[in-house]
Amino acid sequence: MGWHRELLIGFDLETTGTDPRTARIVTAAVVEVRGGEPIGRHEWLAAPEVPIPDDAVAVHGITNERAAAGRPIREVADEIADVLVAHWRAGAPVVAYNAAFDLSLLAAELDRHGLRSLGERLGGAPTGPVVDPYTIDRAVDRYRKGKRTLEAVCGEYGVAHERAHEAGADALAAVRVACALAERHREVAGLELWDLHHKQVGWYAHWAADFQSWLRRKGTPDAVVDGSWPLREARAAVG
Repeated sequence: MGWHRELLIGFDLETTGTDPRTARIVTAAVVEVRGGEPIGRHEWLAAPEVPIPDDAVAVHGITNERAAAGRPIREVADEIADVLVAHWRAGAPVVAYNAAFDLSLLAAELDRHGLRSLGERLGGAPTGPVVDPYTIDRAVDRYRKGKRTLEAVCGEYGVAHERAHEAGADALAAVRVACALAERHREVAGLELWDLHHKQVGWYAHWAADFQSWLRRKGTPDAVVDGSWPLREARAAVG
């Protein structure tokens, strides 16, 4: 049948910023999907403990006043981690668009609050399997022109997505893109989940190396692009 026709777990965060080491969770969603349709959902609103910048509010629409009514971010991060780990232990993959951002940010939150890491919760097992449509799409359709945002890729694969930057909608859209991508690229659909996971490690590292080389050629000689996937440096920056 292929992994894309089994249970898939969509995951998305909306945050205070774009650096996963320092940004904080504002909203989060984990959506259980089978056959492209949601069958279960967990959603969180967190009080991020830092002001939400105006540019972030403009993206996801969560104001500081609304976030103040959220739950303590420590509790939210702990619960998200437990939900994801439970699905991984059951053998279900977590689908996240640009997973290296969302999972790295979650890892930083866990570290910041002195909570057990994803690896510790998994008993030392690898974090995964993870399916990242962003990474897969860049690898299998490398030379396609245009943006690679979730909205743009939804358009490419014919996935309806009317509530961009709402965590639950983005999580569901990521799963639907993953399914559509697997249907179009049968070589992806035919892989076992851990084989696909490991291929994404290589694909992401290759992209990062190419992008780093391009930046250096274009006048940023010290540019460094982290090629780690699905988790970047777990140690949270101070701030």
